[in-house]
Amino acid sequence: MTTSTPTMRSGLTQAEVTDRRCRFGRNELPATRPPSAIGRVAAQLRDPLIVVLLAAAVVTALLRDFSDVAVILLVVVVNTAIGVVQEIRADRAVAALQRMAAPSARVRRGGADTTVPAADLVPGDLVLVEAGDIVPADLEVLEAVRLAADESALTGESMPVGRRAGDELAAGTVAVTGRALGEVVRTGAGSALGRIAALVSGQPRRATPLQRRLAGLGKVLALAAAALSGVVLLVGVARGVPFGEMLLAAVSLTVAAVPESLPAVVTLALALGAHRMARQAAIVRRLPAVETLGSVTVLATDKTGTLTEGVMSVDRLLLPDRTAVALDGRGYEPAGRADAEPGPAVQRLAEALVLCNDADLAAPDGEHPAWRPVGDPMEAALLAAAARCGVGRDARDLLPRVDEIPFDADRRRMTTVHRRPDGGWRVVCKGAPDALLAPGGPVRIGEDDRRALLEAATGLAAAGYRTLAVAAADRAGPAAAVAADAEHDLGLLGLAVLADPIRQESVGAVATLREAGVDLVLITGDHPATAAAIAERVGLTDAANVYARTRPEQKVTIVRRLQEAGAVVAMTGDGVNDAPALRRADIGVAMGRGGTEAARQAADLVLADDNLATVGRAIAEGRRIYANIRRFLLYALSGGAAEVLVMLLGPWLGLAVPLLPAQILWINMNTHGLPGVALGGEPAEDGLMHRPPRRPGEAILGGLTGRIALTAALITASALGAALWVRHTGGPWQSALFVVLGLAQLGVALALRTPGRRRRNRGLETAVLVSLALQLGALWLPPLQDLLGTEPLRMPELAVCAAAAIVPGLVARATRRRP
Repeated sequence: MTTSTPTMRSGLTQAEVTDRRCRFGRNELPATRPPSAIGRVAAQLRDPLIVVLLAAAVVTALLRDFSDVAVILLVVVVNTAIGVVQEIRADRAVAALQRMAAPSARVRRGGADTTVPAADLVPGDLVLVEAGDIVPADLEVLEAVRLAADESALTGESMPVGRRAGDELAAGTVAVTGRALGEVVRTGAGSALGRIAALVSGQPRRATPLQRRLAGLGKVLALAAAALSGVVLLVGVARGVPFGEMLLAAVSLTVAAVPESLPAVVTLALALGAHRMARQAAIVRRLPAVETLGSVTVLATDKTGTLTEGVMSVDRLLLPDRTAVALDGRGYEPAGRADAEPGPAVQRLAEALVLCNDADLAAPDGEHPAWRPVGDPMEAALLAAAARCGVGRDARDLLPRVDEIPFDADRRRMTTVHRRPDGGWRVVCKGAPDALLAPGGPVRIGEDDRRALLEAATGLAAAGYRTLAVAAADRAGPAAAVAADAEHDLGLLGLAVLADPIRQESVGAVATLREAGVDLVLITGDHPATAAAIAERVGLTDAANVYARTRPEQKVTIVRRLQEAGAVVAMTGDGVNDAPALRRADIGVAMGRGGTEAARQAADLVLADDNLATVGRAIAEGRRIYANIRRFLLYALSGGAAEVLVMLLGPWLGLAVPLLPAQILWINMNTHGLPGVALGGEPAEDGLMHRPPRRPGEAILGGLTGRIALTAALITASALGAALWVRHTGGPWQSALFVVLGLAQLGVALALRTPGRRRRNRGLETAVLVSLALQLGALWLPPLQDLLGTEPLRMPELAVCAAAAIVPGLVARATRRRP
């Protein structure tokens, strides 16, 4: 044991906190300087798709076709502006999510312990640190008990480092074992973590896997367009067509193949998806999680606080003679009573529950309408139970703690040593019954009593209860000798029987996940009988998917073996010991209310309500986002392929230059801009969570190439057919081709929307109407006629064009499958 003498420290007053915050500022790391406006624009212009457009503008300018140059530059400006705006929105979305997941610290101010945002700490604050906490600022350790810190985030040293009174704890390190009281000595940029953050603040942001795959797709499309245009140029010149005319056709073909709004649509879909998840209590800390969620095949979940309410309450106390004392009360509220007047045995047991306990209870206030735990919820439940037996936290003042052996996963018990008023010592130990009552364990008990109590604990565990054994002994002699022999020859005081009700949503959430093809695995440190009882009550019938009495390293092994079997694993956790498994999993899911800061920082997703049903909603949202991105790709690539086919086939049908670059760009801007972005907001299909998850290695266009080819062929046939008919009647065939290509793509956008009338995406309808007005306005508005080189159509010609434009959308709707 590491012993430190507790002192009466009350911490800063609120006036002192306010004064020091004005002097030293907030405890925040230096913010990463956002890119300048010029930097954002330059990044957009480096996109391969935009580079192709700029090259087309240069070539068109050399041909002195300045109206086309104006349209190309207009499209570049519009798409660059959209990209910059969406990048800023995405940055703000991530910043908002980070604020929602901001770390907190347990601080002592004015003699009271409270929890505040870590950013509110000031030098001189007294901070309490326990296992699982991330150190919120540089601290000088004033008191420490078996304290060890993981400093790998700063030093790269993988082994925990012991710390004692007088040492420093650096901001950003993690308390692995023990507890400490420390005084803040440096905050914000002056802390160890702040100094390192200043060095790395200029590092570039890493793109998500989906964005990298789409960027690769953009490069392929750009190269293919350039190569195809070169072939067309050479073939045309070889056929005797003037070079200038063929160069214009080649530029038009290049422009036709570029889905220039693709980056903006993807960025918007990811950012809005993260916002939508946040509104459903799922806070995305890393955008790649949005993509990965759609392919999760296994969810490994904890029990307490996830499948259950996480509001522990002591149902009864079981004395060594098997007398049961039922307790009445609600949540963590101390008010309540025992079903009989507590006698000396119950009073002694209740006093032990207060002493061997690191938690506290916080009374209701303006922000919290109910009593709430400060510290471990289970220990807070023990405090409430003691209060219902007439024993308050003032027992800690009468019997101050002088030493302790904190709980750890291997020993499965916690022991404290207290000074008695008469100068002697009291040792209190609590832990798992099979750990305390084992032969050769710390409790002195007869074999018959041992067997009977263990059978009672097993029976309670089988019924879904959690039991803790509590033992104590009074000792005399030197403090060091008592501490060295603390866990020996203790007398059993009784068992505390705790209940944690099943969440009402858990049964439905398990059923929903199974329908979605996601297997549920229960991993808990609880008794096997308790784990089996909870699993059965929530509908987990496969015993092979229940792991009980697991140690932290075993959780990592379970996740790794599931991944080796081909599973995409999401893992929920709340403790510091869960952090390695959370990082190992494809998606780490941390509890936002009851979890430790270490778990939240290791996770990709934070559940603000600690509810398993929220994971199901997040998976559904991830699938919706991925489906909408594929929906846009089907829409955009079909239209782009149709424009390419029109430019290739038109000359063979007597249409020398089917469309001018400005006309193609106008079509792209109209169809891929507002309607394309609106497609990213389509609601989820009704059967989305009744399908198996997509395969992890599935290509982004997997299963779409045939539909893209069919839709592109229909648009091409409709556009060319209408143009040939109008040419036959002596009308402006190029304008007819222009309007049918645009209207047909808008019809396809409506055909690809989510089926059903229950949830309509009104944004798509508005976008299509605006684009329709712009497409038709190009035929009759003189400024657009001059810019685009269009001519007005007569009503019979317009009617034929409208009829032709409807066909691709009707066929696409009739043959629609899920994206």
